Amino acid sequence: MNSHPPSVRGIFFALGATIIWSGNFIVARILNQSVEPATLALARWTVAFLGLLPFALGAAWRRRGRIRQLLPAMLPMSILGVTVFNTVLYLAARTSSALNLSLIATSTPVFIMLLSRVVLGERLDLRKILGLCLALGGVLFLITGGDVSRLLGLSFSAGDLWMVLAAMTFAAYSVLVRRMEHDLPQSVFLLALFGTGIVFLIPWAGWDLSAHGAPEITMEMAGCVLYVGLGASLAAYGLWNKAVAAIGPSLSGLIYYSLPLFSGLAAWSFLGEPVGPTHLVSGCCILGGIVLATRH
Repeated sequence: MNSHPPSVRGIFFALGATIIWSGNFIVARILNQSVEPATLALARWTVAFLGLLPFALGAAWRRRGRIRQLLPAMLPMSILGVTVFNTVLYLAARTSSALNLSLIATSTPVFIMLLSRVVLGERLDLRKILGLCLALGGVLFLITGGDVSRLLGLSFSAGDLWMVLAAMTFAAYSVLVRRMEHDLPQSVFLLALFGTGIVFLIPWAGWDLSAHGAPEITMEMAGCVLYVGLGASLAAYGLWNKAVAAIGPSLSGLIYYSLPLFSGLAAWSFLGEPVGPTHLVSGCCILGGIVLATRH
């Protein structure tokens, strides 16, 4: 175990990734019925791959032998983080309410902590557990509007089960990132990760296109795809991988709890959804939990 205090840079990397990812839920809502999940995921990762290609192709070619050596270890990470996670998230958004999705998404840091304990042997000290509980309480307060009885009235759909799978998938990806040791530059690693995941996405998207046809391309759709491709895929995954390498998946997962805060701000800014006292109270709990768990 590394006894050094968490890296401040790692905390900011995790926050940066989480802020960018908050817009992913807005895009999923905007394109909910106009683009099939696998088709949107393929467009997203293709944009990310092409955006990274000019900066990483030369270095990747020089290290092609090393990439081939690491490919067996990278393969499950690519399938989980690129092929499956966002595709399943977009699929879940079709048949699940926003309230249920928000609730289930908060299980991700819990899965990360449990997997980190089992796979990496990370210790769960009292401060980290209290921070997790405080942050989780803040999220629950946010999505229930302070009325805990609303949890009893939730009904679960197929989309809710898909979201559970998405949360577990991202947790497993984060733990694998921490466990894998490699000497590749970040840009080369991401290029190989994205490219491998795209290979497995192509048949899935091909099935979507054959069953439902190609979506109508609009300026709104193009802007959304560019955002999730260059922002939520390329920039956010690069930041998240750096965060996990610096502070581990458990602390990164706790910072991920701030996602509803930034998603709420984005919904207020772009969709006109209100922000009230409930959001402020829950925000204080979430941020307080993160500070408690990451302080040293």
